[in-house]
Amino acid sequence: MPKKSFHRTDRVSAQLRRELGTIIHAIVREHGLPSISVSDVEVTRDMAHAKVFFTALQGERAKEALKGLKELAPEIRHALSRAVKLRHTPELHFQYDDSVDRGERIDTLLRDLDTGDDAVDADPGEDA
Repeated sequence: MPKKSFHRTDRVSAQLRRELGTIIHAIVREHGLPSISVSDVEVTRDMAHAKVFFTALQGERAKEALKGLKELAPEIRHALSRAVKLRHTPELHFQYDDSVDRGERIDTLLRDLDTGDDAVDADPGEDA
């Protein structure tokens, strides 16, 4: 019998990510929090805790979103327990995922570097 390539925690993480995306979208609108999306969920082996990574549409409001999510964590967990059939619903720990911000910053730096190379390549003495 072939060995399974996915562990149960991976499957649970994927299911929690889908469900939390829907739940958080509704709660964010209901409570007037900044628009966010769930980017990843990591569940501990004992499935007692889940680290929920999210990105904010407006990066400058990420701290406000994080504070709101932490305050609403019990409500979100309760909604999650109704949506997912697990013996114990994991405790949720929210963390801002800054990978999108870092990617944009790197992209900007590369564009600036590319623009700087064009300025160096153009020799003003070649007009003749």
